[in-house]
Parts: sequence; C-alpha cells; structure tokens
Amino acid sequence: MSKSKSNIYASVDSLRDSIIGINDFIHDHPELGNNEFQAVELLTRTLASHHFRVEQGIAGLPTAFRATYANQAGGPTIGLLCEYDALEGLGHGCGHNLQASSIVGAAIALSQNLGDIPATIVVYGTPAEETTSGKLPMIKAGIFDDMDVALMMHGGDRTTVDGKSLAMNLIDFIFEGKAAHAAVAPEKGISALDGVLMTFNAIEYLREHVRSDVKMHGVITNGGIAANIVPDLATAQFYVRAADRPYLDTVLERVYNAARGAALATGSKLTIKEVKRCENKVNVDRLNQVLLKNAEEAGIKEISPPRTSTGSTDFGNVTYIVPGACLRVAFVPFGTASHSTEWVEAGTSEAGHKAVILAAKALACSAYDLITVPNLLHEVKEEFDTAKSAFMSSL
Repeated sequence: MSKSKSNIYASVDSLRDSIIGINDFIHDHPELGNNEFQAVELLTRTLASHHFRVEQGIAGLPTAFRATYANQAGGPTIGLLCEYDALEGLGHGCGHNLQASSIVGAAIALSQNLGDIPATIVVYGTPAEETTSGKLPMIKAGIFDDMDVALMMHGGDRTTVDGKSLAMNLIDFIFEGKAAHAAVAPEKGISALDGVLMTFNAIEYLREHVRSDVKMHGVITNGGIAANIVPDLATAQFYVRAADRPYLDTVLERVYNAARGAALATGSKLTIKEVKRCENKVNVDRLNQVLLKNAEEAGIKEISPPRTSTGSTDFGNVTYIVPGACLRVAFVPFGTASHSTEWVEAGTSEAGHKAVILAAKALACSAYDLITVPNLLHEVKEEFDTAKSAFMSSL
C-alpha cells in the first residue's frame, strides 16, 4: 500500500470519534425527509470546521447542502453523496446514518491528504431519499453538473457494489365519487373506494402477464370516513418498478389503464398523479472495481457479487449525468432484510461502527485513485459514455 493511502487511513482513524459520533447522533435522532435539520446542522458544521465551504438550502430544499473543498485550480471534481433521512414509524432502518457519517469522514480524510495535487471534493447532502427524493430537484437545478464522478456508500447485509437498480415510478391514484347513506340510499352514491379496490384487483391480474423483474406494490392511503357513508374520496399509492425504463413505461400504461377501467366501471372520477420517477442505474464496472479494490485493501475480507434482487434509488438518475457507483458495506448478518428493526438495532452496534470506518477509508482511497492514477478517470468516463449511449439508443 502506498504511503499516501496509509496516511488517509491514519486520518480516518484520527477522526474515528467524530465519525462514530455523527453516526450515533443521526441514528438516535431520526428525522423524516425534508425535515432533517439536526442532521444537516451537524454534518455542515463538521465539514465547515475542516475548511469546506458550505452552501445550505440549495435547489430550494431546506435540508439540501453542498460542501466544497478546492485544493487548487484544475484537477477532477469528486462528488460524495450522502443521505440522512429516516423511515416513518421505524427510524434508520435503511442505514442512512452510516452513509452520512462515512461520507463526511471520507471527504475530510481525503482533503487532509491531497498535498499540492489539484482537485475538488464536494459533499452533496441529498434529503428525502425515502420519500420525495431530493436528488431529483437537485438534478433539475443542475447541482450535479460539475462533477466528474459520483460516489456513495450504503449499509448492507453484504459488502458489494450495486451493479444495477430498478427503474421506478411512484404514483397516487385519486378516485372521487359521491357520498350517500350506505343503508338508506346507496343507489344515490358513487363509491370511490370501489374504484380503488377494482384497481388493486386489476393489477393483481396484470402480474401474470408482465416480466418477472416487474414489481408492483401499493397501499390504500384513504379508504373513506365511515362504514355507513358511501366514500366520495379514496386514494391509493403504488410503486411500479422494472429493470429498465423502456419496459417500465409499457407496464405503467397498463397499470394506468387498470385504474381508468375501474373509474369507468364505478362512475367515479380518476386523477393519476406521478409523485416521483427514478431511473435504472447506468452501470460502470470499471468504477465498481475501484471501490471493491479499495474496500478489500481497507480490510474487508468477505466481498460478495452484486445483489440479484434490487430496489430503486434516485441515485440512478444521477448516473445519467456522471459515472456513479455505490459501495455497500456489511453491518448486519447476511440475508437480513433492510427497512427492518434489525437494521435499526444494528445502526449503533460495534458492527455498524466498524462499517462506517471501513467505508470512509475505502471511499477516500477510491477518490484518491481517481484523482491520481493516470488514465483511470478517463477509462471510467469512456465506459460511462458507452453504457449511456447504449441505453439512450434503446429509448
């Protein structure tokens, strides 16, 4: 291992108490998306104290931020993205406390070891990944356009990289009917709830006739007020996912037609509202290998192949702008489901603390390689351009 990387490890170790303190504070003070004020205050204060220039409230989001360390003019710009929102009713069951702390630790350790090498390190605070997806308005505002590469970390049940993610649409179906007394004059009412229930049934029938990578799951968010009143308003929310955007769009039209048919059958009025849209990830294997190599060098012994079953992330949208990769670091036993109490309980465990320190080392050294190894960043960009062109031609 080079002396420079040994120095980066030493910097991370010197920051250990601060990194773990950030992790534990965010874990113990869970905040929902767009309300992560305590987390942002701690993260930005820590970065500012280590000579990062902090901008808060970017892209019109009160809990989004950008923190920049520019060593010298020129050189690549490395983006390190972090999330810090919790899950409603559960807390940090997705490990965003690990992500925020390890990213900040990596950024600071890297900044302390650049010497006179020209480079810019930018930490992007991206709120509300679990709900409204802060990266989406940040993309629209051009916040990520100056990056050369984007790196992220995520906790997991295995150490690996994300080879793929699912394209996804989050949709609200809003049915409006006519209220009436459910016993005295039901014939005078139009049940909005019937429209919702028929939509669920139609989607169940649709499952048999789509590809196996398609995931459709929903909940009734409003089923009416009282059982003796014909519901004049009922709503449902669905996630619809598939391995690629072109096929997902064909499935979405069939899902929308299921809801339209339900509205027609019940005589209710339907409004379809797209809440958010995430793209499947543009995969750059060369960048993935940089992360895995540095994870192994940092001391992570058991590295697994990429997951075959994945979810969706707004980071996928970022990978259409710049090459991006996410390192997952194990902190729970293999097979433990995310969005679970087991993940919450492990967030401040010894395994959780070890994961954030190892992740900080692996990410900082990966960024250092991208800055200093001749032609490495060029190879990453070339593969990205090829992968993105192949996808765009499929649209």
